[in-house]
Amino acid sequence: MSPAELIEKTAAYVQETLKQAEGGHDWWHILRVWNNAKLIAQTEPADMLVVELAALLHDIADSKFHDGNEDIGPETAGKFLQSQGVDAGVIHHVQQIIRHMSFKASFDAVTFHSKELKVVQDADRLDAIGAIGIARAFTYGGFKGRELYNPEIAFNLNMSKEEYKKSTAPTINHFYEKLLLLKDKMNTPTARQLAEERHQFMETYLNQFYAEWNGER
Repeated sequence: MSPAELIEKTAAYVQETLKQAEGGHDWWHILRVWNNAKLIAQTEPADMLVVELAALLHDIADSKFHDGNEDIGPETAGKFLQSQGVDAGVIHHVQQIIRHMSFKASFDAVTFHSKELKVVQDADRLDAIGAIGIARAFTYGGFKGRELYNPEIAFNLNMSKEEYKKSTAPTINHFYEKLLLLKDKMNTPTARQLAEERHQFMETYLNQFYAEWNGER
């Protein structure tokens, strides 16, 4: 099987698997991350097969929709790639990227590094900020039945990994506890450049949100 055929089969598998997924983690999210990854990789010396497979499979079984199980994603991706006869080294690399790329993974000591991880991680983080990031945050908050904002619930800027995973705080808190932190966590020059404008958009949005909340405009 050629790399192009493998990518095509993987995309079809992911699209079918996630057809009923929550709106912020559905096929369209995967497609945007895939496109972001290909854009970033134009200026990064990375293995494109690994980049594309990891981008496509990174949310194939997201732990937050599987009782916090952080192994199910890499395992599901691995089983699919094995069924396609993919080289064991490629499978392992893709699994390592999926295991280490999420924001919650950054709470642990970083034990895996690769150029491909940096590309895919940046691609995913770009989709978490800006106009799309705002839409995804409120979509997920609604899915979980969370408040938009509650000024009586303080932001937790020093939470542990378990606190982060179990948080039920309003969606606005999520901006301060994750989204506004992502700009400075980008790995590549391309992503850092793209993140600047998206970050500013979120700052502008929050200013407008508070003004409207307080009846100022």
